[in-house]
Amino acid sequence: MRSSNPVFTRRGFSRDGGYAGFNAGPQPQTGTPYAGSPTNPYAQPGNPYAQPQAGPQGGFTPPSAPARADVMTIDSVVSRTALTLGTVVATATAAWIADLPLGVAVAAALVALVLALWQSFKRQPSPALILGYAAFEGLFLGSVSNAINQGAPGAAMQAVIGTMAVFAGVLFMYKQRIIRVTARFTQFVLAALVGFVLLSMVNLVVALIGDGNGLGLRDGGLGVAFGVLGILIGAAVLALDFKQVEDGIAYGAPESESWLAAFGLTLTLVWIYMEFLRIIAILQGD
Repeated sequence: MRSSNPVFTRRGFSRDGGYAGFNAGPQPQTGTPYAGSPTNPYAQPGNPYAQPQAGPQGGFTPPSAPARADVMTIDSVVSRTALTLGTVVATATAAWIADLPLGVAVAAALVALVLALWQSFKRQPSPALILGYAAFEGLFLGSVSNAINQGAPGAAMQAVIGTMAVFAGVLFMYKQRIIRVTARFTQFVLAALVGFVLLSMVNLVVALIGDGNGLGLRDGGLGVAFGVLGILIGAAVLALDFKQVEDGIAYGAPESESWLAAFGLTLTLVWIYMEFLRIIAILQGD
């Protein structure tokens, strides 16, 4: 099964059975195979990165990242994520101050979507595409946030605080192993995400050909409930993102994968922010 986050569907960031992050398969060392144990996707002939290590009693212990300058580390992930999110914030601020018209915001959203899909289907991460996506996504978010904030004062700041709270809460629960990203958890999140996106698309189509309210999923009490569901799904995807980053570091993924991790985290945080913004707008009657 593939990752629910489209940017984590290549190489070491694939999910083909077993736990999140890597292919399940037999123990790569000599001895009794360990059913369902992960194998290191970077431990290929000629690959200079991590190699699998045998654990006690024939088990499997993921290796620590080798002491190399060209492997993925938590510092590289944090720095790339800070740069990507910083670009989103910078262009969003500029769009807010410039008070861009709706047409420009829609155009920026379409460009951001194209760049995101382009990067998602590339075999290698492209910093130019990722930062380009962040810049245009920021233009869209700044414009939309400004428009909503005019009818619902403080909505943007409340959405930012809510997004930060979800990020911190999920990170804490993940580090404490309150949230355990297993194959079953991943399957459930993927099914929920696909269902949510399909229902949103149906709602949009009905809104375009109907009276503009669609199925009522973005208005009133039902809209709030649907938005809360979207935030919960986004939080679950965030846990998958943390697992992917953890696995990439543990298996000595190439340093360039840090850009892919930053891209995935940014996508998820934008999702959560937009759901918070919609909920606040509904509650304040905008």
